[in-house]
Amino acid sequence: MVTCIRHTMTNATEVDPAVNKRPALFITTLASFLTPFGISSVNIALPSIGKAFSMDAILLSWVTTAYLLTSAMFFVPFGKIADIYGRKRLFTYGILTFTLASVGSAISNSAAMLICFRVLQGIGASAVYPIGAAILTSTFPARELGKVLGINGTAVYLGFSSGPFLGGLLTQYLGWRSIFLVNVFVGSVLILLIFRKLKGEWREAEEEKFDLTGSVLYSLILFLIMYGFSQLSTMQGLWLILGGFLGIILFIKWETKTSSPVLEIELFRDNRTFAFTNLATLIHSSASFAMTFLLSLYLQYVKKLTPESAGLILIAQPIVQALCSPYSGKLSDRIEPRIVASIGMALTGVGIGLFTVLDEKTPLFFILGNLILLGFGYGFFSVPNSTSVMSSVESRFYGMASGTLSTMRITGTTFSMGIALLIFSIYLGKVQITPETYPVFLKCIKLTFALSTVLCFGGVFASLARGNIR
Repeated sequence: MVTCIRHTMTNATEVDPAVNKRPALFITTLASFLTPFGISSVNIALPSIGKAFSMDAILLSWVTTAYLLTSAMFFVPFGKIADIYGRKRLFTYGILTFTLASVGSAISNSAAMLICFRVLQGIGASAVYPIGAAILTSTFPARELGKVLGINGTAVYLGFSSGPFLGGLLTQYLGWRSIFLVNVFVGSVLILLIFRKLKGEWREAEEEKFDLTGSVLYSLILFLIMYGFSQLSTMQGLWLILGGFLGIILFIKWETKTSSPVLEIELFRDNRTFAFTNLATLIHSSASFAMTFLLSLYLQYVKKLTPESAGLILIAQPIVQALCSPYSGKLSDRIEPRIVASIGMALTGVGIGLFTVLDEKTPLFFILGNLILLGFGYGFFSVPNSTSVMSSVESRFYGMASGTLSTMRITGTTFSMGIALLIFSIYLGKVQITPETYPVFLKCIKLTFALSTVLCFGGVFASLARGNIR
């Protein structure tokens, strides 16, 4: 295992890391709130967006999938660019891009225009969360890492938790476009704070060159596999996935011979903690993300709830997750993160499995109680998982490691949506969800949850296999 070394900070003018502790924590925490809020708030507004542009269930899912796909494509390349040219610089560009794309999303007048701006939002988001985590890892000593990543993780889950409620509230009273205007406001505040409060720069791999060829290959591979997975019901999808896996072979050959690879292949081969932590992240996200998307549709279509009421129910899971995260972060500073994370993975599997019994008569208190259980599962998995991967690499790999972890998370969310899309395309087809299609729609939901449950329990073994970091 590659061990951590002391954090270093390079700039034309050296800045004491202590000066940046509070500003860095506040700014990255607010940014960590913004990007998940942009996902969960839009999810709750999907029925309203679908009605505005007459979108079927498959096209509607691309409002979310387009954002996730482009985020995944750029996480690792942007993480490496940040390590070389400056984390603060790229972090700022990411916030600016996300904010401008939010303006475009708010004024969109067609489904195609909205999806295009969601692509741009995803590109901006890919330079925000992983680089924010790398900035924190550079600023705080190893003994405080679990605590600060726990605080940062709390912001992520507050973004997810407030998204359904605030998104539902905004959609119901001001329309779905107002959600994107909130992103514009928060993004503008962040840009102002970065320029006024965040001092210095972090460039811990500035002697390296950027691997453009490897970055293009990496992004192309992810696009082929993830887009192909969303089209798996057709032959085109199978060919795209095959092309992606052939690309992986070329990518590995290139990365092992280049002097400054965008992705350190040796970390996956020689660093067991790094490899299995990323695998566990991929499995957890693949099993869990589509849950919010499916429940949002279920509550508003089948249970006839308003966006506001659906948001109030869905808020339970991320609120519990936000409350649990600081505790699980501190716990992972004292005992092995793999133990805490594996317990979280198992709880997630139990919670998702219980949703396989959903039907038109399922009581709301059952859904609410199960979401609380899932909140504990997510909370005990996520922060110890981040602590594990960031503690397993040298400081010059922080941006790349955080980008890789975020890529696994977002790739998993896209796989999760891909599973749901595949099942919808097989059983439901390109039709709008109406009372006549509710029985088939419920069948799709239950089958998705069943497959996700199997994935989650397989993920427990990957989580335990990562080994100890101490």
